Amino acid sequence: MGKGQKLYSKAKKIVAGGNMLLSKRPEMFLPEHWPSYFSKTKGCEVWDLDGNKYIDTLMMPGTNSLGYNNPEVDEAVKETISNGNMSTLNAPEEVELTERLVELHPWADMARFARSGGEANSVAIRLARAASGKDNVAFCGYHGWHDWYLASNLSDSKGLDKHLLPGLDPHGVPQNLKGSVHPFEYNNYAKLEELVSTKNIGVIKMEVFRNKEPEDNFLHKVRKLADDNNIVLVFDECTSGFRKNYGGLHKLYDVEPDVAMFGKALGNGFAVTAVLGKEEVMKAAEKSFISSTFWTERIGSSAALATLKVMQREKSWEKITNTGEKINTAWIALSKEFDLPITISGLSALTTFTFKSDNALAYKTLITQEMLKKGYLAATAVYACTEHSASIMDEYLENLKPIFQIIKECEEGRDVMSLLEGPVAHNGFKRLN
Repeated sequence: MGKGQKLYSKAKKIVAGGNMLLSKRPEMFLPEHWPSYFSKTKGCEVWDLDGNKYIDTLMMPGTNSLGYNNPEVDEAVKETISNGNMSTLNAPEEVELTERLVELHPWADMARFARSGGEANSVAIRLARAASGKDNVAFCGYHGWHDWYLASNLSDSKGLDKHLLPGLDPHGVPQNLKGSVHPFEYNNYAKLEELVSTKNIGVIKMEVFRNKEPEDNFLHKVRKLADDNNIVLVFDECTSGFRKNYGGLHKLYDVEPDVAMFGKALGNGFAVTAVLGKEEVMKAAEKSFISSTFWTERIGSSAALATLKVMQREKSWEKITNTGEKINTAWIALSKEFDLPITISGLSALTTFTFKSDNALAYKTLITQEMLKKGYLAATAVYACTEHSASIMDEYLENLKPIFQIIKECEEGRDVMSLLEGPVAHNGFKRLN
């Protein structure tokens, strides 16, 4: 066992849940063999606790579209630290950042800032419920860990299974929230219309895009449905924002929400998430108590301002989308060469493929295992960053090809389980042993 595996064995005994983020649990990648912890990063490279260097094609969980340790962003943060991060007075950067985001999204009038996407989603729900005067929420997509969201699984234990993470238990969520939130599937307008007509919906909360493009004018229909029924429309762009364009993805579809959230890429690895909205919704913050000490720290806003500047100059969204499109083309070529059917989903800059096989999860684990030996943090996804050069990704694909050959042999009868050096990776929420 390396230092990282040993440390994680210790962490599982003293850190509740093992770590702070489900999607970073070693069990989600390579149980018993994942490096688990890093000592330093640069560009798209990561060093583990034993000093091994890896090319990171995962860039989990999508916070660093400009690569790790972007010098311009880091320099802005260092300057902020040298001048002080917290005081009795407020940070002026939050006002400047609000102006910048409203300039990019002219439909919006105001902003609030949090540090995480889960916090921002809860803020948005509170504001939207207050503005609409109705409690019930219809939602589509993944929106964090808070009570309002997990309450869906009080009515149906599998209510959230089609919204990114299966198996989420609502233990600890108050039972009186049962029936307050109602899931619908993306592009299923009929289901949403039914919910609106029967459940007194006050808020529609959804991702603009995760795995599917909108069909049959779906987003425009949702906007009209909200308008016609005094419903606040909230777009969660914590993941999609600044990936395919400069700002919210909704701008490309010409659909304006009442509230939108932007996180992850906004601070290039530093904690900042924006809740942007129309005045009539955001003003609810003056009536409902929404306040937190560390939302007033200065680093997040400083990092976001620097990140926006670098993004605009480098047109980062074009670079990462182009990288993702090339990767998709290469995956499809490998799929055809070895006759291994795959499904590709997600934005090009956050692309994922899945084998159409009963052994899909074992094959994903095998890829992670073998690519780790070759010096890559990899699986069946690529979260592109501007540091993923053409040569780096070409080498990644060259190393991936022989693993496709092995998987082909497994489809023809070779035992994939005999090739794995540990358990199969998890694909959702599971309790740790």
